[in-house]
Amino acid sequence: MVLNLEYFHFSETFPGSPDPGAVPDVPGYSLREYGNRVGVWRLMEILDRHQIRATAAVNSELCLHAPAIIEAGQARSWEWMGHGVSNSVRIPGRTASEQGAMIESTLTGISAATGVRPTGWLGPGLAETQETPDLLRQAGLTYVADWVNDDQPFPMTTAYGDLYSIPYTFELNDKLIFGSRGAPASELHDMIVDQFDVLHREGADSGRVMAIALHPYLTGQPFRSAHLDRALTHLRQRDDVWWATGSEIIEAYRRSTEMQEHE
Repeated sequence: MVLNLEYFHFSETFPGSPDPGAVPDVPGYSLREYGNRVGVWRLMEILDRHQIRATAAVNSELCLHAPAIIEAGQARSWEWMGHGVSNSVRIPGRTASEQGAMIESTLTGISAATGVRPTGWLGPGLAETQETPDLLRQAGLTYVADWVNDDQPFPMTTAYGDLYSIPYTFELNDKLIFGSRGAPASELHDMIVDQFDVLHREGADSGRVMAIALHPYLTGQPFRSAHLDRALTHLRQRDDVWWATGSEIIEAYRRSTEMQEHE
């Protein structure tokens, strides 16, 4: 379960605004602010009810502007994954030096707020340049979620050693489902259940990773959160499912790979 905990700048404009280009974009900004003021707490209650520990992709600026969210995540032993300084600041178009500074600033900010330096990364918008994987590994990160091209982890070769790709999702992602396609709320339930049933069946022979990507300002809306709750009830009926965080998945994959190499 990946929660995208994001901070946006008030001076930004947002897609779908009724007044494109207007600054401040009150509808666009306040919708996203709803996620940090209300939606995230609603999702926390649902995850608590189903005893699910999240991996939270967090903007480091959120640690400064919404420390109560970080404190609540800490109390739940969430895993923190670097997600850039702010979702208003993206990687493309920046030099390698600028990217490196952005990555380090993100990790340092999260570490200062949580006491733990993240080992995983999800780029804002899943965006990278050709230099990004090398820079992530150089910064000490061990896994990245930007690559949505597999249902299992795999190593990516960088100049500083292997960086592991962990299955994330662009499809089972409320940003695409609701933000881009405007799908009905019930579609979230149907997609989660169908995705789970197929991967659970395939995973009988070799494990599969299923990510559910949520943004509090979208799925944290009351009418959508109810469908997430119902879907998780279906998933929780199985007792042969491992509800793991990103680093736990990568560590298990590495151990399994090492065992196979020594057989």
